[in-house]
Amino acid sequence: MRKTYSKLDCAMVDTDRHRRCGFPEVIFCQGKTPQQVKQIAKEILKTSSMLLATRADEKAYRAVKSIARKAVYHRDARCVTVQLKTNIKKLTSKGFILIICAGTSDIPVAEEARITAEIMGNTVKTLYDVGVAGVHRLLSHSKLMGEAKVIIVVAGMEGALPSVVGGLVSKPVIAVPTSIGYGSHFGGIAPLLTMLNSCAAGVSVVNIDNGFGAGYFASLVNKVSY
Repeated sequence: MRKTYSKLDCAMVDTDRHRRCGFPEVIFCQGKTPQQVKQIAKEILKTSSMLLATRADEKAYRAVKSIARKAVYHRDARCVTVQLKTNIKKLTSKGFILIICAGTSDIPVAEEARITAEIMGNTVKTLYDVGVAGVHRLLSHSKLMGEAKVIIVVAGMEGALPSVVGGLVSKPVIAVPTSIGYGSHFGGIAPLLTMLNSCAAGVSVVNIDNGFGAGYFASLVNKVSY
């Protein structure tokens, strides 16, 4: 029987996930020690040529860098990536994922989505700081929205932007609420509820600040559309 996981002191690493799902297990670094991140990363890289670690700080990055010299730290996204091969097949000719975010404060979550989608082989374009408070900024990019295969929309505050985008395009919209906002925003609950109650058809919603989940799902949509 083929071995499908590796048992470490701190984790049971799913070494078969790349074969089953098309991408290796992703390391969620928050709450893990640098040594644990290092051990898990080392095990993943035994069977995969790529690695993604999310919610990573500088210590986690240095831990991965110590066993993979090609490790790259994406500070805004709080992600670490490793690509041991440079000939990763891209979906460039098959279309692109567009990531839209409402405000500058939402960019870290949008960047997590971008890094996730890019390492999974997608071409990604971004459109940042185009929230509904100045919706003309968004409307001036209608051609770009029309060309994308799937759109990720990241927004905090009242979280209205995904509904606006969903009413303008004929493609899947993935909404990401963020924890950016004032007191009655309740750490992202307000935009989450707005997005779940969207009147625009074709809008799906991931959890608060879950840029990774949005990027991963957008990649699956982009791939199966072909």
